[in-house]
Amino acid sequence: MINIKKFTFNPVGVNAYVLWDETKEAVIIDPACSNRSEEAALSRFVEEQGLRVVQLLNTHGHFDHLMGNSFAETKWGLKCRIHKGDLPMVSQAKQHAMFFGISMDNPAEAVELVPGEEIAFGHSVLRVIHVPGHSAGGVAYHCEADKLAVVGDILFEGSVGRTDLPGGNHALLISGIKEKLLTLPDETKVLPGHGNDTTIGRERRTNPFLQ
Repeated sequence: MINIKKFTFNPVGVNAYVLWDETKEAVIIDPACSNRSEEAALSRFVEEQGLRVVQLLNTHGHFDHLMGNSFAETKWGLKCRIHKGDLPMVSQAKQHAMFFGISMDNPAEAVELVPGEEIAFGHSVLRVIHVPGHSAGGVAYHCEADKLAVVGDILFEGSVGRTDLPGGNHALLISGIKEKLLTLPDETKVLPGHGNDTTIGRERRTNPFLQ
């Protein structure tokens, strides 16, 4: 069974997730930490829980989700992984952050994810679901056995990702959500990149963007 720890990091309020199971193997999704205090909180939690981080994952390539990549890669000796559609954003993260008055360094080059790929840790598996529209390479990480999906900025409680940034396409986002996420079981827990958790069933019934 997967355990979940959520941190909310950096000036944009990104949800960073640590997922692990009974083997103590763990993945970190969107590290996102932007200062030493946030870095310490993340690393301290991993150490206190006795976790072994085996994968660093990004949901997409917008700068706020890439903050923390460099720290996490150095700390755990791994490369963050991202869909190829968003790989170009990695080298542009510092410039994009400057548009919002935020300072950061470019993270190290990420490694490509493949849609449909299965990310294994311990006894658990996350399947990569490509849902473009918020960005060209946006992905969700779905665990069928534990009925959860980490969706980044694809889907939120009562809303969907903005599509006015580079790589955005509203029609593509909505069709991808309906075809690839709303087809998951209603009880699937949705862990978004910002804000509160929700479920697939709740968003299918009440999300005004999906009616």
